[in-house]
Amino acid sequence: MADSQYDQFLQEATTLDDQSDSVLGQDCLYGLYTSWCFLSQTAPRPEDAFWAAMKEKKIRPGHAHLRMKGPAAADYIVSSYPGLV
Repeated sequence: MADSQYDQFLQEATTLDDQSDSVLGQDCLYGLYTSWCFLSQTAPRPEDAFWAAMKEKKIRPGHAHLRMKGPAAADYIVSSYPGLV
């Protein structure tokens, strides 16, 4: 089966870090997804579809030890905190 858009997002924009107490919350994870979509020139799917897919993948915001990585992480941070630039 081909990787879904969500699988590709998780592979390219997140990494698992079981050693960290840091977790991505709901707003941050969806914001990272929209940044990834923007950079990959992919239309983001509706938020309810995104959360249904994350639930299917057993990813719970605030509980999964995911960290941001890659260009989508940088885009999300700069977009969220424009005073940093």
